[in-house]
Amino acid sequence: MAVTAWFPCPAEVEANTPATRDRAIDVIRIVSLVGVVVGHTVMATSIIRDDVFIWSNLLTASVIFQALTWVFQIMPLFFFAGVAACVDSWHPAASWGDWLMRRCTRLYRPVFYYLAFWISALAILRYFLPEHVYDPVAGISIQLLWFLGAYVLVLAAVPLLARITTTGRLIGAVAGTYAFIAVVDAIRINTDAPTALGYLNLVAWLIPGMLGVAYRRHLVAGRSALALGGVMLAVNLALMWVGPYELSLVGIETQQLKNMTPPSLLLAGHAIMMCAFAIAAVPAIGRWARRPRVWWLTAIGNSGAMTLYLWHIPALLFMHLVFDYLGHPRYEAGAPGFVALSILQLAVMAVLVATAFVALRPLENNPLPLWAGGCVAAAGPRSAAVGVLLCVAGAATLASVGWGLKGPGLYCVAVMLAALIGARLLACDRPVAAQRVCAASLPASTR
Repeated sequence: MAVTAWFPCPAEVEANTPATRDRAIDVIRIVSLVGVVVGHTVMATSIIRDDVFIWSNLLTASVIFQALTWVFQIMPLFFFAGVAACVDSWHPAASWGDWLMRRCTRLYRPVFYYLAFWISALAILRYFLPEHVYDPVAGISIQLLWFLGAYVLVLAAVPLLARITTTGRLIGAVAGTYAFIAVVDAIRINTDAPTALGYLNLVAWLIPGMLGVAYRRHLVAGRSALALGGVMLAVNLALMWVGPYELSLVGIETQQLKNMTPPSLLLAGHAIMMCAFAIAAVPAIGRWARRPRVWWLTAIGNSGAMTLYLWHIPALLFMHLVFDYLGHPRYEAGAPGFVALSILQLAVMAVLVATAFVALRPLENNPLPLWAGGCVAAAGPRSAAVGVLLCVAGAATLASVGWGLKGPGLYCVAVMLAALIGARLLACDRPVAAQRVCAASLPASTR
């Protein structure tokens, strides 16, 4: 069956793309997600020993791979692109709860299906897998939802980020946030401060959003962005060389001071560097995105971005379990046949992810009954309550990844679902006139 049976052809995609569409931002967004999928596939290792599933990654034993995280830790670019794409749709007089609800409606729609899958799958697997195989699988199941929780909280802050209208405000916002993270790091490194203090550094994810606003409002020119990226690269290298920061920008068990969870000053500097280099590269990326085939792949990919991101983890776990039980674990990089096995697993993952993308992408794009249609027509207490509940859902989503679908993680997921249901009930369907007000507050493309 032809590809066009599932997707529009390149000419149709091109014809339906507005002339004002920022194609570079769309390319950055989908490339960052594809990079995550490929990175997880390449780095993940596993083995089953004495009915114990050991899930690890190549970073633990390879300094070279740890150094490569300075190139392939590109998650800040998704936050950058996401805020850049949506900041112009926010207006000071708009309903905050409605604005955030419309974005969360799209973001969480595939998550409901994802949770339903994992709850069902784990209920079955509990009876077939040994305890110490089942527990790691349950823990990994929703680990990647950290991104969604953090992203929702960043989107909730867009009304504040939108106030960055001058270069001076940009410098103040970025420098102030960077300084705050530096103070938190200094306290937690040099004192016996509670571990929870480090999670104040989650504000680091606002920095890509700030630079996304700066990009959209042309506050940073290409040469200035290139210079900023170079300066931050030097600062980051200095921090690692003289400070307690470790090389890998992806968390690994051997790290005493993790850069990722919670975010460190080094990760904040990395976010500035990556976004600055992205701004400098936008003209070239935009020209590349004008190619019909490139734009077709970009548009199709973005239409199922959450599908791609969510469902690659079940595919990756399933593949590893099958290989492990068949006696072909991919675990030690120096083992005989490791390279051939890696290539084979990459090929298998490409097939699994492509199949999942084609089959499940409609779940992301088709309205979900009872979830779609929420509206808060005007600013006020109800709008604020909806926004706060969505923030609670984001925070609970973020917290759940520490345990997965077991133990306290189940309570976090329950809080997330309760907050989402509460927000949807408050954002109840309004009369037709109110629905028109909600629709009129949005541009033709909300991205």
